[in-house]
Amino acid sequence: MTTTTPAAPARPGAGAVLPPLRIGPITVDTPVVLAPMAGVTNAAFRRLCRESGAGLYVAEMVTSRALVERSPESFRIISFEPDEVPRSVQVYGVDPATVAAAVRMLVEEDLADHVDLNFGCPVPKVTRRGGGAVLPWKRDLFSAIVRAAVDAASPAGVPVTVKMRKGIDEDHLTYVEAGLTAQDAGVAAVSLHGRTAADYYSGTADWDAIATLKAAVTDIPVLGNGDIWSAEDALAMVAHTSCDGVVVGRGCQGRPWLFADLAAAFAGSDERIRPRLGEVAHVVRRHAELMVEHFGDEGKALREMRKHMAWYLKGYVVGGEARAGLGLVTSMADLDDKLAALDLDQPYPGEAAEGQRGRAGSPKRPILPYGWLDSRELSEHFRRDLHEAELSVSGG
Repeated sequence: MTTTTPAAPARPGAGAVLPPLRIGPITVDTPVVLAPMAGVTNAAFRRLCRESGAGLYVAEMVTSRALVERSPESFRIISFEPDEVPRSVQVYGVDPATVAAAVRMLVEEDLADHVDLNFGCPVPKVTRRGGGAVLPWKRDLFSAIVRAAVDAASPAGVPVTVKMRKGIDEDHLTYVEAGLTAQDAGVAAVSLHGRTAADYYSGTADWDAIATLKAAVTDIPVLGNGDIWSAEDALAMVAHTSCDGVVVGRGCQGRPWLFADLAAAFAGSDERIRPRLGEVAHVVRRHAELMVEHFGDEGKALREMRKHMAWYLKGYVVGGEARAGLGLVTSMADLDDKLAALDLDQPYPGEAAEGQRGRAGSPKRPILPYGWLDSRELSEHFRRDLHEAELSVSGG
């Protein structure tokens, strides 16, 4: 895709240009990380993003239990293409021993070059078991998991990083303490989503919290996450927080070319991709081809593609019937017919195509294990239940 135009005026304070990001022995030319998103950041989507711009692309989150049990689905999640370097795996777990075993397997069997630990997931099926964004509340459990992972990965020289949220809610913040604990444990970087578990994806990300963490954690890179919908947002976040890089999640859904925009922005260029609908259709077709290759099943691949259609078409004048049809595609031939019927000469719709992707929802009261907030330390009751708290394959 080659369509470029000068960027729109940036948010106040934008204009930062960042050097390459170093995570242990790994150097990322453009300091941008693709955040794992369940059902989105599979090998097909990662390749599509890599074709657009440089960065570190993390695979979908997988549970430590699933890896240790060698479930076929977990190995599909962590499958990488031969030219996909570094191979980055995000692991979710609540039991230090199981997390250590999973990380040890990844490095000893040469299945990953980088391991990211997820302490940021806010979904109820994770938090009700004490995992994800609510786990750092138990400071001893958080420290034990991080140290276990670092110890397991260190012999192979594989860096471990930590992704987290601000805390459970505004009354139970953990991010500064957790960041310092992770730094002391030997992680190579930490990233912070500027929301609590209670915020879910609602409201505006708290970039001030990212700045606070950056000021506290000084020995390793601190990455910022939350509300990066454009290259200008990324520049503004860096200017506001002094973070060392950015983590992009929902902002790239239906816009894999965002990584090319980010690469240009961090190199000091004001060129941005502004695709006509025909160019978007070409990317959709390419995405579908890669999905078929990834799943080896055209029907399954096209069913997985359906959720991407609204993201790709955001802002373009397509019509309800055409949108509905693309949301029900059954084959590559069907996809080709429906794409060909669109007004492919339609220009880029500007701001209507940018901003929020999907539903932000509203704040939610986190679902926690009974008595979770009673103490910052892990009780024997919770310790005994840890082996039952690991989910099967993907945490969210």
